Amino acid sequence: MVKTSVSYRCTSCDATHLRWVGRCPQCRTYGSVEEEAKASAPQAGLKATLSANRPTRAARPVTAVSESREVRISSMASEFDRVLGGGLVRGQVVLVAGEPGVGKSTLLLSVADAFARHSPNPVLYVSGEESAEQIGVRARRTGVSAPNLLVANETDLGVVLGHMEEHDPALLVVDSVQTLASQQIDGRAGGVSQVHEVASVLTRVAKGKGIPTLIVGQSTRENSVAGPRALEHLVDTVLTFEGDPHTPMRTLRATKNRFGPADEVVCYEQTDVGLAELPDPSQLFRSNRDVAPAGTCATVTMEGRRPLVAEIQALVTETTAAYPRRAVTGFEQSRAAMLAAVCDRAANLNLPKRDVYLATVAGLRLVDPAIDLATCLALISAATDRPIAQDTIAIGEVALSGDIRPVPSAATRLTEANRLGFRRALVAPGGSAPSGALRIVEVPHIVDALTWHLQDSSGS
Repeated sequence: MVKTSVSYRCTSCDATHLRWVGRCPQCRTYGSVEEEAKASAPQAGLKATLSANRPTRAARPVTAVSESREVRISSMASEFDRVLGGGLVRGQVVLVAGEPGVGKSTLLLSVADAFARHSPNPVLYVSGEESAEQIGVRARRTGVSAPNLLVANETDLGVVLGHMEEHDPALLVVDSVQTLASQQIDGRAGGVSQVHEVASVLTRVAKGKGIPTLIVGQSTRENSVAGPRALEHLVDTVLTFEGDPHTPMRTLRATKNRFGPADEVVCYEQTDVGLAELPDPSQLFRSNRDVAPAGTCATVTMEGRRPLVAEIQALVTETTAAYPRRAVTGFEQSRAAMLAAVCDRAANLNLPKRDVYLATVAGLRLVDPAIDLATCLALISAATDRPIAQDTIAIGEVALSGDIRPVPSAATRLTEANRLGFRRALVAPGGSAPSGALRIVEVPHIVDALTWHLQDSSGS
């Protein structure tokens, strides 16, 4: 006899409960808890169940499994191919997540257009958020005009599958997974059960037909993928599209990739006619000037596997307020406070009685410890009103003791600095070889960096 166990599951957050409640205690949603029955086989039938599930393929030693190379399909968008690890793979499902308004639809529409221009089969773009007319307005504004790029405005998963069967697309774009709903299960579109079902069906179809599929997903305030966590496990690749709405800079980074590196980052610039690729984004994070003012220092940070030259800006001013102001943009507040304390102790800058401001150029968010030395030099330069030469770059992690530590990928960082015309690099001791015309200056402690700065700025 089959035993049935009854549990209750929230269709909004996927939490399970032992009894029915009118409001889910986890997500605080009313009317979202539904009964879920699970049938379990009796213990007496276990032997029969095991007999009926004999494996059709024998397990093999891992050393006997032959290597197979996946054939890459170029999307004809070079930076998009780069973040994927060289292009798309047949049947690959890519989830592109980001906050509303960051430009996900614009990005994927341009990728679909580039793909369709070189594909004999049509490309299907399905949107549940915008009408076909709205997509057409964006297409004309951004120059999207491939004749075999097909646009459909659908929210029913079954109808989307019908479009796929009719057109047999070379690439499928779904915008977004939260707007589609399946008639096979209950729940509202965007709910946990619907999102899981839609993603599961699209993944199975994509794998079965070998169709690369790009799925748009929304992000939460914490910049994580909205919906059930299982959504990220279902897909092959997860890309997050980020950007400050007040700046034109956008970054697309891979956080999961079964067919390539999971730490790649590419950059785009938001323009009046869409998103423009930035193969060399370092120039965007530096100020263009003839003479460097006091309080600025350049460094090289690693975004994934890509080195980016960034400029740290600092301002130190006298204050009459009882509590001096500390304003930080683009840094971790606690890290900036620690570095200010280290600098104050090493150079006696009297920072506790002065206002301190720290910022990056173009809204770049920096969390790499390699920027510590440049941040300290920018603070010292601002406090002493002595500029740092524009051809100087600083790379190193600063400890609480003031010691300067080596950082990973030092050779890559120095090569990028040399390519962009820097002539001197302040680094931690530890075998950093010169790169081209770049001269290496090793500074073991923040006091040594201060001594070098005072001597260099005085011209001695």
